[in-house]
Amino acid sequence: MKIKNIIFDFGGVLMDWNPRYYFKTYFNDNEKMEYFLENIAQDEWNVEQDRGRSLAEGTEIQVKKFPEWEKEIRAFYDNWTVMLKSDIPQNVEVLRKLKNTDYHLFGLTNWSAETFPYALENYDFFQIFEGKIVVSGTEKLIKPDPKIWHVLLERYNIKAEESLFIDDNTKNIEMAKSLGFITIQVFPETDLAKELKKFGVEV
Repeated sequence: MKIKNIIFDFGGVLMDWNPRYYFKTYFNDNEKMEYFLENIAQDEWNVEQDRGRSLAEGTEIQVKKFPEWEKEIRAFYDNWTVMLKSDIPQNVEVLRKLKNTDYHLFGLTNWSAETFPYALENYDFFQIFEGKIVVSGTEKLIKPDPKIWHVLLERYNIKAEESLFIDDNTKNIEMAKSLGFITIQVFPETDLAKELKKFGVEV
């Protein structure tokens, strides 16, 4: 089946986001920072904001649970833009080259509806997608829930078997495969252009 569509995850593929970019300086103590990120402001908590819970509500829930960490918990979303360090230049370069091809480009991201506009405003490459982006926080659905892929397929009238999905998360890749997508899992060392070439996508 010929690939017609290329779908990008954003965090870890096109954007370098990590709470450590802020908390490393805040704590100046790696052990304390890791404890905080693994037990207080852990991924499971942040994911609920990506699923559509408001940042304010998520913050208050965690402050109530861990009052002794109130200052640090409130600092999390107050300093979110510091955590969004930069784009991932080599992968963004591939995206820019794909703009000049016949492939249809889409975004499918786990991202809070409240923080995503900042990325849109500050990184021009998002305009390449021409608004064809499905954001978990807006849909109140999150990868790897298969329903969010179905939102993408139905909204843009595309077929999984004609679509190549790029993500850094193993669970998301496995789910996409099970839904019939062609997939590329991205790691920090991945040469995306080289991986695309394996599927006949030249950039």
